[in-house]
Amino acid sequence: MTFQQAKTYYILISHNQRLRDRRHPMFEKNRLMRVLGAIFITFWAAYLMMLGYMCFQTFDGGTREAFDMVDGGMIFLLALDFFLRFGMQETPAQDIKPYKLTPLPIRFLLNVFLLRMGLRIYNFFWFFFLVPFGIFAVVKFYGFIGLLSYLLGWWFLFVINSYWYLLCRTYVNRNVYYLIIPILIYGLLIFFGIFNAENPWLFNGSVWIGRLFVTSNPLMYVLFFALVIPLFFLNQKLQHACVYREISKSERTVHVKSRNFSLLENFGEVGEYLKLEIRSTMRNSVIRKQFLSGFYVMLMFCLLMAFTDMIDNLPFIRIYFCVYCFSCLGIMTLTLIMCAEGNYIDGLMSRKESILSLLKAKYYFNCIMMLVPLLISLIPILKGKMTLMEALGCMFFTSGVVMPFLFQLAAYNDATINLNARITKTGRSTKIQLMFASVALFLPMLLMYALVTVWNEENAALCMMLIGLLGTVLHPLWLRGIYTRFMKRRHLIMDGFRNSR
Repeated sequence: MTFQQAKTYYILISHNQRLRDRRHPMFEKNRLMRVLGAIFITFWAAYLMMLGYMCFQTFDGGTREAFDMVDGGMIFLLALDFFLRFGMQETPAQDIKPYKLTPLPIRFLLNVFLLRMGLRIYNFFWFFFLVPFGIFAVVKFYGFIGLLSYLLGWWFLFVINSYWYLLCRTYVNRNVYYLIIPILIYGLLIFFGIFNAENPWLFNGSVWIGRLFVTSNPLMYVLFFALVIPLFFLNQKLQHACVYREISKSERTVHVKSRNFSLLENFGEVGEYLKLEIRSTMRNSVIRKQFLSGFYVMLMFCLLMAFTDMIDNLPFIRIYFCVYCFSCLGIMTLTLIMCAEGNYIDGLMSRKESILSLLKAKYYFNCIMMLVPLLISLIPILKGKMTLMEALGCMFFTSGVVMPFLFQLAAYNDATINLNARITKTGRSTKIQLMFASVALFLPMLLMYALVTVWNEENAALCMMLIGLLGTVLHPLWLRGIYTRFMKRRHLIMDGFRNSR
């Protein structure tokens, strides 16, 4: 294949990818979501730009230059970028399936999709932070040429991070336990390379790499190609195997030991839906992976709070961690509330108020899961790191404020998720889910900051507990309100579920 032919096919495939999203049956229904998504992205861009200027103000005038301090902590930004890609970037295996009947070689298609992954616009997302920071921190020493070289070096890092993420994501799609590998790698690097008081070798090495960026040192390009080329070919080989696995995938019957959960039969219809919730989590691959991912993140927050000293003297951060110990599982699972039930929504609608019983069962299930972080929080309570009031305040705030907010998505989610097959491209109502999840993440932070500023942490925890208790006690009312809105939009929601199956 000549270079001109490869260029033509690359442009054609890129054009087909754009048309695929526009021709999706949910495209017309997402016009409002695209507008809200643009507003949301604009907000984040302004927030990151402000954060870049604040970082310059914080580190300027110290023993090191401001850009050295940011470069020294690049592992934190790369780790955050890596885990955010789980909601933004997918593997290309299923994208190649429509082209399997064409005469184009699979290796060429893989090269096209991998190249597009390195050039995708998301790799420039953090420039909203780096550009204003670099204007103040880099330009006065190295001019605008140095700033451009500095940004180019960071773009190299994000491209490498993209291929490293793709390598990990492919194995995570096979088994969620592989997620432990990147968590351990980033955790060990940060612990031994940054917090090592005697020899912070990772911090010093990152500062050296940052200096290569701003001075346009040719070694920067050597390091980039030395890392990105092996990652590119590793991904090419791995995705090549995944393509044939997707194409030749045969349906397998898994024999699962039946469990009656006879204790739940005493709770009537709500108990039956609790059985459904538990069995879906145990038996369906997609739901099980989603639940386990949220559970592991929740467990990580709990263990950090219980067995480390990094938050002992920071009351605001301590309560911040405590809230996420209770809420991160719900945030990761409830953003797709009712999407799994979209596979059999017609059967659920055949009985009066069965949806209300289903919502109650989901709420009770998530409240029961909060007992795990409550038990783990007893360790820092017994050690004197936090009080019982803070733990109870965070738990009830999650059940009475965060969960009711996330449950509102039950009246808006109208895209079905597959229960067992891996989904690589959703392209549906992810904008509103992302916005609700982001608000659920940052609303506790803003409220806690205001309460801790006005009062001390004990009064702030008491106030959070009272607010949460009110929402928890009134759960029949707000669940009934969500059910009423769901029934008013039921025809639109059911139409969306059927179109997306």
